[in-house]
Amino acid sequence: MLEPTTLAIVTVGLGLGGIVKGVTGMGLPLIGVTLLATFIGVPHAIAILVVPTLVTNAWQLWSYRHACERGQMRFLVPMLGLGAIGIGFGTWLLVEIDETLLSLGLAFMLLAYVALRLTSPNFRIAPGLGLMLSAPVGFAAGVLQGATGISAPIGVTFIHAMRFARAAHVFAVSAMFMVFAVSQVPALTVAGVLTPQRWLESAFALLPVALFMPVGTWIGRRVDHATFDKAILLLLTVTALKMIIDAIW
Repeated sequence: MLEPTTLAIVTVGLGLGGIVKGVTGMGLPLIGVTLLATFIGVPHAIAILVVPTLVTNAWQLWSYRHACERGQMRFLVPMLGLGAIGIGFGTWLLVEIDETLLSLGLAFMLLAYVALRLTSPNFRIAPGLGLMLSAPVGFAAGVLQGATGISAPIGVTFIHAMRFARAAHVFAVSAMFMVFAVSQVPALTVAGVLTPQRWLESAFALLPVALFMPVGTWIGRRVDHATFDKAILLLLTVTALKMIIDAIW
């Protein structure tokens, strides 16, 4: 069991993750895994985030289901199908791979994308190209999810480059996180990472997230597209810097 001070810090971090998740549709694993891993290690942190990830993304999928009716989401089928396969391979890497070079490479990829968006604000991946790239991108994102618990450096970067409106963006990333989380549960169980005790801890971790996520949703619905776009770029930048610091440290 966690010590009271550690539990308090983790609870605040999960609440903050819930707010960011409500605003942008992402950020809970980034903040939650980052904070919890400091105290209990990456595998344990990934296990604790299972229930909050499943519930929050299911809720967002239902809340933004109207975005799927616009015919923009065809790319999700090959992306998520191959992503689920990649998770199995990535979970094996979780206990086998040296993450330093992987983290540095992905971090600089993220920073390059952010720089591209800042210097070429009109850059976007067209729907046809997005459909062609969706399968390999999905597999790579699944491998990263299985190995690190965070698929945003690949998956969210790809979805963001397609330049959807906020509702469609949140629906797409929620679908990705939901399918990846469901696919990761049996892999984590077989690997011995997800135990009955950690299921219980994960259920309790949902409480601060559920309390603060509606606050983020309320904020997110009151920001314009440009502000939302900047928030995603900021979150990707923070993700990259965090990965670089972890790799070097």
